Amino acid sequence: MKELIIAILLFIVGLILLIKGGDWFVDGATNMAEIFRLPEILIGATIVSIGTTLPEVMVSATSAVSGHGDLAYGNAIGSIICNTALIAALTIAIKPSDANRRSLFIPSLFFLIAAALYIFSAYVLKYFYRPFGILLLAVFCVYIFVSAKDAKKQQMLLPNTEAELTDNQISDKDKKKIIVKDIILLIIGAALITIGANLLVDNGTFIAKKIGIPESVIALTFVALGTSLPELVTAITALVKGHSSLSLGNLIGANILNILLVAGVSITLSPFSLPKQPFFSLNRSLVLDIPIMLTVMGILVIPPLINGKLKRWQGIVLLAIYAAFTTVQFVV
Repeated sequence: MKELIIAILLFIVGLILLIKGGDWFVDGATNMAEIFRLPEILIGATIVSIGTTLPEVMVSATSAVSGHGDLAYGNAIGSIICNTALIAALTIAIKPSDANRRSLFIPSLFFLIAAALYIFSAYVLKYFYRPFGILLLAVFCVYIFVSAKDAKKQQMLLPNTEAELTDNQISDKDKKKIIVKDIILLIIGAALITIGANLLVDNGTFIAKKIGIPESVIALTFVALGTSLPELVTAITALVKGHSSLSLGNLIGANILNILLVAGVSITLSPFSLPKQPFFSLNRSLVLDIPIMLTVMGILVIPPLINGKLKRWQGIVLLAIYAAFTTVQFVV
């Protein structure tokens, strides 16, 4: 009992370190991008999305290398479901808004490509081989390139921002101090993320075995929710400031990175087989996890791609699906 309590406490500490590390990493990266005058849209499409997805990358990569493929798989899929059916759903249910169809098209297209590759590997091969992981990382590089090119194209149509004008007034000496501070934030943030990921994986695995819950279930629920907290903070901040549509783009981008970067890194480092957790004598991954992932993403992105609007009913339906999905994980 004492070991279990200690493991739970360390698990919580791991989550806190992940959240704070991710927060500092994003702050440092964003500040440096602003100092070097990178377009704001480009920052959101690349640095911020990568930064908020770092916890998932570290947890899944550490899990795969340590021989816990179920945890790596479950965290990637579970984070997508959590981002979509809980975090995005909450923002939409509370405050529906318009959505820019043009800005949604590229992320939606790349998610479809990534999902198609993942489905092929899961349903046909039933194993995630190293070449497949490398392919996912290659698609990730293409996604970043296309997003950056599109972001610069959009930025050219905008006037100089207030931040850029203010930057002109910063002296070289002050700029160097700011850059050093941001580099320190990046290093400390990355270190906290690494330590937090190790604590999360080690103690999450121990707790799962101790109380008899399969690793894939722990990953699809607790670990996925914990590593998605940076996205939750971003979504809440955007909602408070009246920019709920911005959080939608960030969450869709994070979902793409969960398949391409999180899964890609994990599989490349240590290939693993598809989890074989049963669901009424069938494979839970094939009949529940992946179908739910595709369903919630479809409900989230298809309506705004058609009419450019996010409706409250989408958020309510997604929340209901998430509640049912989470319940099934522990009941069945």
